[in-house]
Amino acid sequence: MKTNAMRILDSMNISYQVLQYDIPDDLNVDIALHSAKVLNLSTEQVYKTIIMINSERQYFVFCLPAGFSISLKKAREITQSSSIDLMKTDNILSLTGYIRGGVSPIGMKRHFPTYICYLAQLEDFVYVSGGQRGISLKIRPSDLAKACQASFEDFIQ
Repeated sequence: MKTNAMRILDSMNISYQVLQYDIPDDLNVDIALHSAKVLNLSTEQVYKTIIMINSERQYFVFCLPAGFSISLKKAREITQSSSIDLMKTDNILSLTGYIRGGVSPIGMKRHFPTYICYLAQLEDFVYVSGGQRGISLKIRPSDLAKACQASFEDFIQ
């Protein structure tokens, strides 16, 4: 079964590989760390997708390695926001078209400014959500940036 993210990559002739993993019983665990563990991948290669909102109600997408967190100061600087915070999880589906634990940076309902951690450029491949829980996509960082219309930035702590 193709997800929206896969269909977009196909339409752009971007090469990717699909990896499937078992979904954890407890969905409060960090899905990116869980997928890295069960797929036997480095946490530096598995990227999670975080959506943030600023005081002007603008949304931003951040992709970062599983074991890292976002520096709010750096995120404010990159987005030129006076304040920025995590989006509430109960709004994820209506905003992105994806459910929590399956949010892909590729193919959201609307395009939002997207930033990929600069460390991705050090990897041959990164792994991002395929748009469904239990599915990861192996993709070249440059292709991910192209598919998301993203830039590489330093926003981690």
